[in-house]
Amino acid sequence: MSKKIFILIVALMSISLIGIIAVQIYWIKDAIKNKQQQFENDVTIALAGTSEKIAEREENEAYQQYSKFFETNIYRTNAEIKNFLFQQIDTTSKEKFSFGTTILEENYKIPTGFYDNDSAVVKRITGKQDFLRIKAIGGKELSKNISENRFSVYKNYSNFEREEMAEIFRQRKQIYPIDKRISNRELNNTLREELAKRNIYQEFKYGVYENGLATPLKSGYYTVKSEGSFSYPLFADNEGNSHYKLFVTFPNEKEHLLSDMMWILVVSIFFIFIIIVAFSSSLYQLIRQKKISEIKTDFINNMTHEFKTPIATINLALDAIKNPKIISDQEKIKQYVKMIREENKRMHGQVENVLRISKLEKKQLDIAKQAVDVNQIVKDAIEHISLLISSKEGSVQTHLNALSTEVLGNQFHLTNVIVNMLENAIKYSDSAPKIDIFTESTNKFFILKIQDDGIGMSKQAQKYAFDKFYREHKGNIHNVKGHGLGLAYVKEIIENHHGIVYVESEKGKGSTFTVKLPLI
Repeated sequence: MSKKIFILIVALMSISLIGIIAVQIYWIKDAIKNKQQQFENDVTIALAGTSEKIAEREENEAYQQYSKFFETNIYRTNAEIKNFLFQQIDTTSKEKFSFGTTILEENYKIPTGFYDNDSAVVKRITGKQDFLRIKAIGGKELSKNISENRFSVYKNYSNFEREEMAEIFRQRKQIYPIDKRISNRELNNTLREELAKRNIYQEFKYGVYENGLATPLKSGYYTVKSEGSFSYPLFADNEGNSHYKLFVTFPNEKEHLLSDMMWILVVSIFFIFIIIVAFSSSLYQLIRQKKISEIKTDFINNMTHEFKTPIATINLALDAIKNPKIISDQEKIKQYVKMIREENKRMHGQVENVLRISKLEKKQLDIAKQAVDVNQIVKDAIEHISLLISSKEGSVQTHLNALSTEVLGNQFHLTNVIVNMLENAIKYSDSAPKIDIFTESTNKFFILKIQDDGIGMSKQAQKYAFDKFYREHKGNIHNVKGHGLGLAYVKEIIENHHGIVYVESEKGKGSTFTVKLPLI
């Protein structure tokens, strides 16, 4: 996969993920907004119902209190009768229509009870409606042989009377403080009933304010908040004006709103989490596969290069042996045969390294363990690399301070582990390598540290140093020959011995490899 295609795939996947999450978040925010709007509408309707219920209760009290004064003539001051007559004659159908109305207006001067000798004039209106239909049967005159239909309707305009009394009562009541017109208990109970009708059962606080000033009608130490308070007028006149405003606040409004939508939020967040995990996993696998592909390509290139040299050497040696001048020289033949054997051994060793790592990963490599002295293994490993360190004019200093040195392990593989780490220290040194080996022991572990003053490695390289085939390089050029198998082998062997291995390094200042193995 080319770099451009890889970047395009990652970009498209990222845009898709961001789009899905954005739509989900927008949907959640919109749902919360709609829920909030619905709650506000329900509260406003409940407050309106409360105001109407209280006003209706006051009007009923007024009507019940003053309706008795209309049952006697004592309070009637005067009366007036009004008559209206409407007639229509249809000469074609020989019909006559008559509609008559009689209206009785009585004025009652009734005591209001607010002040001594205080009274109000209330008009009571009753009426009678007469309907007459006359039709001539034969003849030319309506007065002969007629058919007559007549009926009357009596009316009592109680609504007008009731509204007039309510208006007078309302005007008179304005001189009373609001807490004399309604109690805290009634207001609280009415509010609860109206809110319950809208399925609102939250705890609330309320307060009634007169022209912006607090009144005794309130729950506890209520104060109006600029945000989160709902208001509605109380005892409004016919034009909707009022000196009183009822304010209601819900202290736990947001918590209840979220709790009502909790299952939606949980499910949405859960699916967003699944999408993010799936995307992250896919992206991780994609990057990992790309990296593995690059590492394998590097490995194949390195192996090809490493095999190319010994194969070329073997071919040259064989061509030399075929030369008639050389074939008779036994010393030359032995020299070339030795060269072929060494190069063949070198290729065999490289193949064995790859096969050994593969077997370790598949747990197919049988590693027999016994009690071994790690300090002695360290010394043996130093012997193995003595010629290599001498050729580089380097030095190895040992600080074997471990008191307990026996672990349960395989001497051959542990020796290879230390040799690999020492060879790395030599290879990755620009100048004459200086290596220090430290051993120490704790109650449970044997600790081995190999420290060098080489080129070191970056933080990124330290993360992948023990991965198979991984090699730090600059651009497409590897500065040191190898296949990236040495440290992978080290990690597999140490973990097989129930130990741990890690590296601490700083670019340009060298590296320190630490191995911890459990003591017997």
